[in-house]
Amino acid sequence: MRRLRLLAGLLAVFPLALPAQRKEYVELQREVAQLQEQSRTLQRTLDEKLAELKVLVQQSLDTTAKANTAVAVLDAGVRDRLREQAASLVGPVASIGTKVDQMASEFQALRTAIEDMNARMGKLERQVVDLGNTIKVIQTPTPPPGAATGPPPGVSADSLYANAMRDKDGGNYDLALQGFTDYLRYFGQTDTAPNAQFYIGEIHYRRGELDTALQAFDNVLEKYPENNKTLDAMFMKGMTLVKLGERNEGAEEFRALIKTAPKSELAAKAAAELRRLGLSVTTPSKRTVKKKS
Repeated sequence: MRRLRLLAGLLAVFPLALPAQRKEYVELQREVAQLQEQSRTLQRTLDEKLAELKVLVQQSLDTTAKANTAVAVLDAGVRDRLREQAASLVGPVASIGTKVDQMASEFQALRTAIEDMNARMGKLERQVVDLGNTIKVIQTPTPPPGAATGPPPGVSADSLYANAMRDKDGGNYDLALQGFTDYLRYFGQTDTAPNAQFYIGEIHYRRGELDTALQAFDNVLEKYPENNKTLDAMFMKGMTLVKLGERNEGAEEFRALIKTAPKSELAAKAAAELRRLGLSVTTPSKRTVKKKS
């Protein structure tokens, strides 16, 4: 547009004198007029397209508003429906929860009853075994003086040891002591004999019979050296000595255990006991006093 105006201005300033130049001037004016007409046509087309675009945008806005309204209505309906369903389910769910709690209580009562029955059956079984062993002992003839005594008929090392362990774990210490004592009497040279001797000491320790317990732990260390209960016997001997008031002797037993098996779990427990007593883990070095000449 600016070029056309500039061109028209130039033509106005510099009129053509010659006829040929005038003819060119007329043609140039005609082209300018055509360009101006095309420009006006283009402007009208642009205005029409803008008007159509505005109509389309307005229609889109109206459609979006209607869609938002429909979504809001749908959301409200869904929320209302969910609230209705939740309200209708509260009662049944609460009823189911109550029934589940009742069933859990009944199952717990049943489990308690079964555990009680198992305990009674175990006790009855032990009584039957003890009665059978007693009958076998009564029926066994008394050996003559000086004769070697052996286990009663039908009594094996495994069954005698298992019965004694079961009595110990069940808290029947009297029966357990009798069982372990009989085991040592009849099967004192087996690999399990040190265990039986140790458990005798452990039972006496639990019952507060410390002197007897100390003697039993000493028997483990003296009669059965280098066995799988050696470290246990050393630790329990130290514990027994401390309870008897022999603090230093117990500490020495703990230190001996640590020296024998420094990386064992019982060595760590022995070190903890020494620290609890306020004593050092290692043996205090003795100072040498030189005699005056």
